[in-house]
Amino acid sequence: MIVPGTRLESDSCPAVHAAFGARTGRTAAELPEPAEPLEMWWRAVALGGGGHYAAARAALRRLSAATADPVLLSLAASTQGSLLRQLGWHTGAAACDGRAAALVLPSVAVAAAATQPKASASGRLPGADAAGARGNRAGYPAEAAAAELGDYGRRPDPIDAAADALIGLAADALGVGRTALATRLLDRCTTLLDRPAPGYGSPDAEAPARSRARVRWHWVRAETALADGRGAPALAAAEAALALAEQGPSVRHRIKSRLLVAAAASATGQIARAVALADRIDGECGASGSIPLRWACAMLRGGLAAGPGARDTATADAEACRTLISRRGGRFRDAPG
Repeated sequence: MIVPGTRLESDSCPAVHAAFGARTGRTAAELPEPAEPLEMWWRAVALGGGGHYAAARAALRRLSAATADPVLLSLAASTQGSLLRQLGWHTGAAACDGRAAALVLPSVAVAAAATQPKASASGRLPGADAAGARGNRAGYPAEAAAAELGDYGRRPDPIDAAADALIGLAADALGVGRTALATRLLDRCTTLLDRPAPGYGSPDAEAPARSRARVRWHWVRAETALADGRGAPALAAAEAALALAEQGPSVRHRIKSRLLVAAAASATGQIARAVALADRIDGECGASGSIPLRWACAMLRGGLAAGPGARDTATADAEACRTLISRRGGRFRDAPG
């Protein structure tokens, strides 16, 4: 029987590290009080990643009341969409992601018309083989903590928010079986992610590569290929996500990327590889407190299990995670009542 993830040391850590670093799994009480709206978003992301759904929603409500910044409001809406999508509420998630897109896409379109950036070819995401440079950051909230996380720790701009919204909409479309729409939304996102990101430090510093969004883009590309029954493209996209995630600071992004590699490996007949990865992922989720990903991994392990004993263990693990998620305010769409 699974037990909740190991409780980490009780001292608080910056919310940005809990969101996008190695120190995940914090409860609301273990995270510092946010000093400004961006830290409220980091806090919500951190809590959602640990499966603290009620606390994450509260942080998002607080953020929405604390700022008029369209970028942060967009990120709040797309994060709410992600929380809903994880629990199977794809239609409600699409409404959140649509609102997120509406908040930032008009300004992104105006900027694109003014600068006329070179367009990317659709399909493969340019620059997918590198996580990108990590610039210095000056005058930034929680500067020292955020700077350690490179591109993941910088202040998001309208293109980051628009990419999150479009990737979320693609995942929402996929959740209701609209794979062609998901593909079109992902293709639209490629040109956004090729746009320069804000640089920090000297004026000629190389800009970050929007690696967080690129990892997420590859996730949904892999999931779309899996839904279409195209195992080899799914595996290629999942491995590209993992290659990027391994160059970044986020343990949660590495775990989810490995989970998609395992699923795609299974779809291409590489069962032994999938089983080995699933076992590794289960241990990493337990250590990091990533309960939603541990639930997803248990579901995958159940499908990969070679015998009834292994299936029973995976089923019990999935149910224990589901119970814990429900206790933390996450209501699954297929839940009774």
